[in-house]
Amino acid sequence: MLVTTTRMQATDPAEFFSGDRGPQLSFAEFTVSIPPEANRKQGDVQWPRSVPGNPATDFVTLKADIIDRAQALAWVKRTTRQVPRRHVLVFIHGFNNRFDDAVFRFAQIVHDAGTPVAPVLFTWPSRGSVLAYGYDRESNTYSRNALEATLRTLARSPDVGEISILAHSMGNWVTLEALRQMAIRDGNVAPKIKNVLLAAPDVDVGLFREAIMDMGKNRPGFTLFVSQDDRALAISRRIWGDSIRLGAIDPEQEPYRSQMEQAGITVLNLSKLQSGDPLNHSKYAESPEVVRIIGRELAEGQILTDSRVGVGDRIIQVTTGAAAAVGTAAGLAVSAPVAVVDPQTRANFRGHVDSLGQSVSGAVSP
Repeated sequence: MLVTTTRMQATDPAEFFSGDRGPQLSFAEFTVSIPPEANRKQGDVQWPRSVPGNPATDFVTLKADIIDRAQALAWVKRTTRQVPRRHVLVFIHGFNNRFDDAVFRFAQIVHDAGTPVAPVLFTWPSRGSVLAYGYDRESNTYSRNALEATLRTLARSPDVGEISILAHSMGNWVTLEALRQMAIRDGNVAPKIKNVLLAAPDVDVGLFREAIMDMGKNRPGFTLFVSQDDRALAISRRIWGDSIRLGAIDPEQEPYRSQMEQAGITVLNLSKLQSGDPLNHSKYAESPEVVRIIGRELAEGQILTDSRVGVGDRIIQVTTGAAAAVGTAAGLAVSAPVAVVDPQTRANFRGHVDSLGQSVSGAVSP
């Protein structure tokens, strides 16, 4: 994968990039090996117990090079030639992600999706701590110009045919800001940016509405993935003074149904899906069938507006004024260029789950 980042280079070369803010956009090229399917559960990252790890059982970094802008552009040219439609997938992670979290999770996404893309990771300076929410949010905003520049460079490249964007949680804020700025500066969002998928977006509903309006009529296709039982977003709602988070709305209720219909936004409601995550903030990581079905739609160059999306429990799709409860499709063999997952938090996050759960037990639902 190509890495573009606003993180500061780490003092320890083995860590590559830290959670501090860098003075400029930096680039790296990573190659990650993933263990055989027999030795892993799809949707999970098998973290090595010790460095460098065992390729038979662990995710292992095979190549990790800091590169310059010219080398990054050469990577784009070389890699897009090998994928259908010269399709680039840009992934923007969420809150509480260290650099290695972002790299391994994106490797898992691309691998489990099963269809070739040119994978570009945009990673911003997250501290990788559940207690650093404020710092992460400001680092997220700090990175909006760099993400805008990254997307504009890709869109202007003759080697790129199509761009999809996948953002998760807090990563949705910097994504919306970058696209909004691009539309204001250039008069529109770059036409090569076809689809924007916002998973569990930790964004105020009103700010999302304003950003969409600023992008104008010729904006990309937007798909939201929401869940009303997302406890992490319930915590965020409290932090933001009872500000309803976009990723926790009920798309069947007003005013959201009408607002999304008028804006042409597709909403997939995953509230009925079961999750092993205590916070219900990582459902996609545990639903590989959903990932593949969504990916197939993107592989065919379609917006997610038909009844072929669904797996396991009922998934409600709301778009163009109609709510369609679609059936199960578990076990359907499909290929996909993109997976929508929540970056799985590591030990430093899980250590706080119980205390966070207690603090949100009385939270008001959206």
